[in-house]
Amino acid sequence: MTTPPTRQDQPPLLGSAWAKRPPLVGAMFNPALITCLLASTISGYSGGRSSQGMPWMLSYIAAPLVLHRSTREALPTGARARTSHLGAWVQEHPLLRAGFPSRAQALVTPVRAGLRFGLRHQVLGLTDDRLQTRLHRQQPQPQHPELDDIINCARNAGRWLSSLDTASAFSLLGVAP
Repeated sequence: MTTPPTRQDQPPLLGSAWAKRPPLVGAMFNPALITCLLASTISGYSGGRSSQGMPWMLSYIAAPLVLHRSTREALPTGARARTSHLGAWVQEHPLLRAGFPSRAQALVTPVRAGLRFGLRHQVLGLTDDRLQTRLHRQQPQPQHPELDDIINCARNAGRWLSSLDTASAFSLLGVAP
């Protein structure tokens, strides 16, 4: 087996930025959590179109939408999540939209790590430019209110993002791929 040039098959070095991160950042932005969040987003995005998958670029929108507590709490839930539109939400929440680009930029590295983790562990699959999930939600699952909220909001965010083309989603949130 050859070692990839990024040495991603090795654990983080003790002097690396990942090893020096604050413990809370490591817990909230760990690759396994990001992978689960993305798998749930893909599941919501795909709905009845599971063979198509989600454009991988939307991973960089889903994570900051869902991981930022104030944004997550402002996202529509239930039936409203199915009928609302990202454009209307952006107009209703200008402060959250204004801070979105900096939050998205701050999460680029954790999202990359989550994508690599998911692909390496075959939880996520990539065909052309689309991600599929191989993770199937099993019942029962451990109850943790915030984790449940993150996973459910990710699924709703996936449904939301499926109604837009990728460029429109980026544009509405003020970020560039």
